[in-house]
Amino acid sequence: MSKVVYDVAVLGGGPAGIAAALAAVRSGANVILVERYGFLGGMSTASLVYPWMTFHTASGDQAVKGIAQEIVDRLAALGASPGHLRDTIGFVHTLTPFCPETFKWLAFHMLREAGVKLLLHSFAAEVQMSDQHLKGIAVWNKGGRMLIEARVFVDASGDADIAYLAGASFEKGNEVGKVQPMTMKFRMKGVRLDEVTEYMKRHPEEFYERSLISELDQLPLTGVMGFYSKWRQAGLPIQRDGVLFFTGPEPDEVLINVSRVSGLDPTQPEDLTAAEVEGREQVQLLEQFFRSHIPGFSAAYVAQTGAQIGVRETRRVVGEYVLNGIDVLSARAFDDVIARSGYPIDIHNPEGSGVTANFIKGGGAYDIPYRSLIPARVENLLLAGRCISTTHEAQATTRLTPSCMAIGQAAGTAAAQASQNGIGVRDISVQELQRTLLAAGAELGM
Repeated sequence: MSKVVYDVAVLGGGPAGIAAALAAVRSGANVILVERYGFLGGMSTASLVYPWMTFHTASGDQAVKGIAQEIVDRLAALGASPGHLRDTIGFVHTLTPFCPETFKWLAFHMLREAGVKLLLHSFAAEVQMSDQHLKGIAVWNKGGRMLIEARVFVDASGDADIAYLAGASFEKGNEVGKVQPMTMKFRMKGVRLDEVTEYMKRHPEEFYERSLISELDQLPLTGVMGFYSKWRQAGLPIQRDGVLFFTGPEPDEVLINVSRVSGLDPTQPEDLTAAEVEGREQVQLLEQFFRSHIPGFSAAYVAQTGAQIGVRETRRVVGEYVLNGIDVLSARAFDDVIARSGYPIDIHNPEGSGVTANFIKGGGAYDIPYRSLIPARVENLLLAGRCISTTHEAQATTRLTPSCMAIGQAAGTAAAQASQNGIGVRDISVQELQRTLLAAGAELGM
């Protein structure tokens, strides 16, 4: 068994993990990033979760900047993103389309450029603890068992795998333990978006009430939610109220977000297996539905499905502070703010159809406190991404990718600070952390 020692080890190469690793190494730490797939990007690439929603508040102020914005800028420079565009569904102010394949390459490039050690095809299997101190993480890969040792660890696994193995307390789902449904997203090519737009103009009553249909002569079509009567007429065995898709990245393609697999727990292997099978069954049904029922799709076809089903919610670690729905909706400010978000509470019904949406007071943003990144029962571990300490309601906004990237940047910066000063993650100077984040371009509302 080989042994590796680092200042900071980041487990999980999704958007939160990428930002955490970059932030830590830029703060002077010796960093390793461990990822189970052969590529990076997490849900954004493995599950085709795009476009990114949202970098802005409902009133149009940018709430997420820093490394997340740097990634968007670099994608735009490569011709792989148009940057932030208005959301024509009207659910949020902006969304950010991008090419997932280019993002896979760019993530590699930025990490190598910064000097992060990368370990792919490696799956965390067990942890070594000393009291409440995380000493090492054993990962399995083609070489067998490898022990990763570090002064500080960042759990960016999405499912809180490291915190769970380390014995941290966690919650899962709503008041009866049901999590938000999973979705198998897929791309369709050969779509005539001009036909979609014309139908929307003729039948505005068929679409989400906030849709910017009257502005489609000036704005590019970025998203569609509706076709309600056509969905009802089809009677598909999928618990949705209508159709949801986003345009791009190519002019004739869309990303379909309609599949819904409910009642299964993504942290249980049998359930996750069943979800993968059911998700792909639904894609076959949906391809035929779109081709036969939706204007502009008669010659369209499925070009790609996710490498895995998209997961919205699993474990939420109980931390030093549990961010709640009232904090979010009241746009609460915290003294230990390390990230912000303007995305509303967006809960896909865990047990049926429908989505519950609640919007932030005054169209603003809420703060995410540093204490929500600290597990209550592990000394040298920080959380990044959708597994941070929140309630079921608050997680329905912190789980969105821009929020996760901002949280990741904060977690990586804090991990480097703790490692370099030889102190625990609870003992760092939050003021110094905030100063470092602001200097790196993060938005803290300060």
